[in-house]
Amino acid sequence: MTAEVLALNGSYADQAYERVLDRLVMLDIRPGEPIDDDRLATEFGFGRTPVREALKRLERERLVVAFPRRGTFATAVDMTDLADISEIRKQLEPTAAARAARTASADVRARLTGLAEEIPTYSDAEGPKELLRKDVRVHRAIYHAAGNPHLEDILVSLDSHATRIWCLFLDRLPGVGDHVREHVALLQAIVAGDKETAAALSLAHIESFEQAI
Repeated sequence: MTAEVLALNGSYADQAYERVLDRLVMLDIRPGEPIDDDRLATEFGFGRTPVREALKRLERERLVVAFPRRGTFATAVDMTDLADISEIRKQLEPTAAARAARTASADVRARLTGLAEEIPTYSDAEGPKELLRKDVRVHRAIYHAAGNPHLEDILVSLDSHATRIWCLFLDRLPGVGDHVREHVALLQAIVAGDKETAAALSLAHIESFEQAI
């Protein structure tokens, strides 16, 4: 079996997806910037097929757009999308947090406990972009803990778009570290099985993000 077939059946396409997603979300690939799949394939060492599969997935999530004979580009970041994104997140993120509190396994709760203990060690000296990257990591852990892959996929996509908007204003927004540290109480509520508190804290976190923007 060739490396590229293995990529499609295994993890290469997923790895390519995660690496390009991070660059798009953190605006390391700027809105409107062309994406060279050959260069990425060489950089990642995966071959072209997994990179192209990753870009197709990212196109479905509206993070890239492909034009015939022109190539693939990062989509624009539109501030007017924030209200629509927040409207859905306010419904689904509390649902995910409450579901995680209700159904997460002991192993998942142990991982969330470790994450809650790690967050206070995050330093503002790391810089806002690195702190925001860690904020994304915490969100992903909560989505996964909910144990519903369909809900997880939707929330990862919405959070990606919301984070791109945040990155537009990162140099003008104080308190990124405080925003990340809000997750400690949320993670503790999930671990404790307190679904009402987990849902309420999740909603408050989204509202504070929207107000900051």
